[in-house]
Amino acid sequence: MIKNIIFDFGDVLINLDKRATAMAMVKYGFQGITPALDSLFKDYEKGMMDSASFLGEVSGLFPNAGIAYLTHAWNAILLDFPEHRLEFLENLAHENEYRLFLLSNTNHLHMECVREQMGMERFNRFKNAFEVFYLSYEMGMRKPDAEIFEFVLEENNLTATETLFVDDVKENTDAAALLGINVWNLRVGQEDITQLKSYL
Repeated sequence: MIKNIIFDFGDVLINLDKRATAMAMVKYGFQGITPALDSLFKDYEKGMMDSASFLGEVSGLFPNAGIAYLTHAWNAILLDFPEHRLEFLENLAHENEYRLFLLSNTNHLHMECVREQMGMERFNRFKNAFEVFYLSYEMGMRKPDAEIFEFVLEENNLTATETLFVDDVKENTDAAALLGINVWNLRVGQEDITQLKSYL
């Protein structure tokens, strides 16, 4: 029986345009994710550098793009957080039938932008729906590494077989499933988190 639900954030709760950052950087010579960029992005998601250092590194790779533009391009991925999803979360929390957790691969710039876009009242409604709000850059870990799932299970005394993890990235749900966690690999555009009860 499911007693705990761990939610991803991007494209499960908040809508994303995953191509937007790349498209915004094409005019400055971006041609694709290089191993160096991939490593940089992952280090930033794990909180191994602050935002100023991150933007400085990116600026060195794209010297013609100003810091303000780089920040705008980086945050372009973030779209809206539909009210019906927020209300669904709040209702789920109010029912008190499941322990709810957020587990997101994210970074300081994105979370600052989310707070600004949502406004603090809506953001606090969102955050307060969860028992714990896990953000990769604050944890020093990121999905799909097993350690991040093990940490959440152990810190909250959760049993894997009693836990459902919802994420739109198959690599992440596959990693969780290997630890015995129940998973829903949500198909963006075909499924919505508000259909959750049919997966429990």
